[in-house]
Amino acid sequence: MADEIDNLQLSFETLRGTEHAKNRLVEDLLGRLRRLCQELEQEKLDHDRESHFNREVQLQVKVLKDELRLIKTRIERDAFILVLIDGDGMIFEDRLIQRGEIGGREAAGILWGAVRDYVQQIMPDLTSDYKIVTRVYANLKGLGDICTRAGILDSPTIMEDFTRGFTGSKQLFDFTDVGSGKDRADDKVSELFKLFVNNSHCKHIIFGCSHDNGYARLLEDISGQAMPSQITLLEGVPFERELAIMKSRYLFTRFDNLFRSTKINIYQQQYQQPQQIRPPAISQPQSMSQMTASQLNNLQSLHSSGLPNGVSDGLPITQVATPVQQPQQAGYQSPYYPSMIRTPSESTNNSMMNPLAASWATKAISAPPAQIASPPPTPQPPTLENANKIPRNKFGQRIDPTIQYDKNEVRRVQKLHMCNVHFLRHDCPYGDDCTHDHFYKPNKNELMTLRVVARGTPCHFGSACDDIKCIYGHR
Repeated sequence: MADEIDNLQLSFETLRGTEHAKNRLVEDLLGRLRRLCQELEQEKLDHDRESHFNREVQLQVKVLKDELRLIKTRIERDAFILVLIDGDGMIFEDRLIQRGEIGGREAAGILWGAVRDYVQQIMPDLTSDYKIVTRVYANLKGLGDICTRAGILDSPTIMEDFTRGFTGSKQLFDFTDVGSGKDRADDKVSELFKLFVNNSHCKHIIFGCSHDNGYARLLEDISGQAMPSQITLLEGVPFERELAIMKSRYLFTRFDNLFRSTKINIYQQQYQQPQQIRPPAISQPQSMSQMTASQLNNLQSLHSSGLPNGVSDGLPITQVATPVQQPQQAGYQSPYYPSMIRTPSESTNNSMMNPLAASWATKAISAPPAQIASPPPTPQPPTLENANKIPRNKFGQRIDPTIQYDKNEVRRVQKLHMCNVHFLRHDCPYGDDCTHDHFYKPNKNELMTLRVVARGTPCHFGSACDDIKCIYGHR
């Protein structure tokens, strides 16, 4: 009997342990269920929030897409091609200029058609309703005078008629007179170029600047702002040295039958020398007898100049002498004593003034302009003693001493428009009529920087130059 009771007690203990395990399992399940319900509620809240956010984002995306579509439409609708030309060096063909206002209209039509054809080649996907905006800047008075002296025009006013016809032919074509003054055309062209190079409406810039090395610096400055495919370099006269090197980075083209391919020669007309006036013979100092034949040839080839880019000096080489009083006749201009001519809208970097304009030989053969109150003094020719002071390499070629300079300082000094000849040689031939600044008070560093600016203009005689006061570059 006792054994049965023990068995029952054991069974009871077993059953009670099972019940306890069952209760613990049920409690665990209830706890897990409670946590899952809480997580479910949280997920519902998150889902509702995300759904609301997604709906807002979808609405914003739709609005932004509509705005982007509208902006693209506006950009494409107002797209234009900019044709930017420095008219002091990119000169239209003689036949167009000679026809005055009619020629101006014809030139505008030829330019418009050439631009349309060119853009079709390089940008075939551009919509056909784009506009062509053309800006030409030049010193009209100076350009008209040069063309008249060269025999291209009968009167300088014909150039004004030409520009009037050019401007009036198209609503977006402008030929602007910048007036006399150093770098006026260059500055306007450069600033307009910088203004439009990053303009989203401006699809392409056709840049007429082949005559002036100064624009090479402009292209270097914006090289990181614009894609080279956005710019085409337009050629008139052959590209200057620095631009010829850079043109491979950009698109380039030329428009036939529109711009001159050669510079204007103001001495292309044949002068008849009166019999009583003979070319002056060279007056040779005793010290020059020891000069080499090459140096004598250099001195004999000196003649006056001072012409803008796009204008060359075709005067035949004559012998050089000290000034000799010559009889004057009404209506006659001797080719041996030409007056100094220039268009004051020249570039500092590419120097539209010939580097010999202020040399001793130029003054020796050039009659001073009538409007100069007191003619500048005539320096003496270089002697062998001075020639020996000029640094030369082992081949006898003249070299320029190295000057350390800052590019930003060079740009700042260029904008001061100081007269290189006045401050560096102290013998400017234009005196009070010079269009450059004679009254600025430069310090020592500015004078050194001005010498760097002057060296940007290559000397006519190159490494054979014997003028100890020469301020130009010798390569």
